[in-house]
Amino acid sequence: MNVLVMAGTSDARKIITDLSMAGGISVLATATTPHGVELAKSSGAKQVLEGFFDDEKLANIIKENDIELLIDATHPFASTATKNAIKASDVEGVDYIRFERPSTLIPDSQLVYQVNSFEEAAVVVREILNINDSFKEENPLTGNVSPKGKVLHLAGVNTLHHLTRVISPDLIVARVLPMVYSVRKSLELGIPHVNILAMEGTFSRRFNGILMEEFQIKVVLTKESGESGGTMSKIQAALDLEVPVVIVTRPEIGELKGKVMFGEVELLIGEVLSRCLTQSESG
Repeated sequence: MNVLVMAGTSDARKIITDLSMAGGISVLATATTPHGVELAKSSGAKQVLEGFFDDEKLANIIKENDIELLIDATHPFASTATKNAIKASDVEGVDYIRFERPSTLIPDSQLVYQVNSFEEAAVVVREILNINDSFKEENPLTGNVSPKGKVLHLAGVNTLHHLTRVISPDLIVARVLPMVYSVRKSLELGIPHVNILAMEGTFSRRFNGILMEEFQIKVVLTKESGESGGTMSKIQAALDLEVPVVIVTRPEIGELKGKVMFGEVELLIGEVLSRCLTQSESG
């Protein structure tokens, strides 16, 4: 069975590894960065394609590689990728399976602010830091530091611009992946090099708390990426220090209605292996 895995998460890497170890399954993967390509290859993918693929390009990939099953294991916030995957699989008539990380149960706290977009999150962060319009007009991104402290951005480098549009970059501490792309983009947005934390991993509650103390963080901005994304350890660390947390909730994707979805890797793997066995017996 030829399987296309759209990667981009730690869950995707486990899916690739488990499928690659199974007999009779050939895994083609997609990734959006060179780092993602390396991770998918090391996980066992036979071939990895790099790039952002719209529905037409994905349809061509499916057709050219005789793909029989598409597994969408992209990030919960990669809604465009999921919509493209669904459309391409429908057009080419191949089965689609979505792996969706289980949601995090957000604590009920007055320090937790749930919002629906990064634009809204930036506004809330400004309010918490007590930055008004006059501050922006009189000091347009000059690096003047608000007496209320700094924001720790834990939502990925590609969402960082929402903050830099309304807040001085000197007020932003950004934790990004240790990649040239991420560091360069942070610098281009004006983030001081001393405020760029280039590191990879799901970090502990204690480690996150230490970072918040060291950088005198007064508010945290993150997104609801699920337990495997370390969401809860970030929230707990902030609440331990009585630091407000602004959380961008997951986008709702209407196209997923009626589609096969799994929240546990083991169950997804079991389903794929069952389909592969059925195929081999009928073939």
